[in-house]
Amino acid sequence: MAILYIIGTPIGNLGDMTYRAVEILKTVGLIACEDTRRTVKLLNHFGIQSPLLSCRAGNERPAAAKVLSRLNEGKNAAYTSDAGTPGLSDPGALLARLASQAGHQVIPVPGASAFAALVSASGGRDKTIIFEGFLSPKTGRRRSRLKTLLASGAAFVLYESPFRILKVLEDLVEFDKERYVCVGREMTKLHEEYLRGSAADILAALAEKNGQIGEFSVFVSGNKAGERVN
Repeated sequence: MAILYIIGTPIGNLGDMTYRAVEILKTVGLIACEDTRRTVKLLNHFGIQSPLLSCRAGNERPAAAKVLSRLNEGKNAAYTSDAGTPGLSDPGALLARLASQAGHQVIPVPGASAFAALVSASGGRDKTIIFEGFLSPKTGRRRSRLKTLLASGAAFVLYESPFRILKVLEDLVEFDKERYVCVGREMTKLHEEYLRGSAADILAALAEKNGQIGEFSVFVSGNKAGERVN
């Protein structure tokens, strides 16, 4: 049977693209992707000319059918999200499942991940880490979920937009102002920045900055000091 490659792409710095990913993308006859406009820029940078197919959250099932048709012909294909690893707050999970159910190989080609990158630089030492991704934009649901996560005893990682980052931090401060937090902004990009400290410290630091730019990744330790609980 054919192979569907699930390929991680850079979250900002194109230098983080792996050699293996480039070589595979050059060999497959079809690349399904979250946004063809963004992916074509990546492909042009590496001289990749394979045809693209839009496979985003809004059309993932019909697009998956087109990919499966190609796989059923014995031809390999690949899937990439806009940035990072597919399936982590990005489309791709449905396609991977359908391809596997159809008897095809689904093989990951590891690459950049904001989740893994932030955890590695966070300074937290928790044994258990929950990947939460984006919280609900609705205030009540966001606050309720944050309370549950804080009470879990595990660390967790959130993704947040510049328009809601202060609201999330305000909630964290209200619930546990001493909780250890690491915030990554514009990770791997020109204005990359990391802030570490208590929830109250991080909120104060970000509140002083005007016009937050870029996406934020937020690591919240499962305990106040960020130390491993044995």
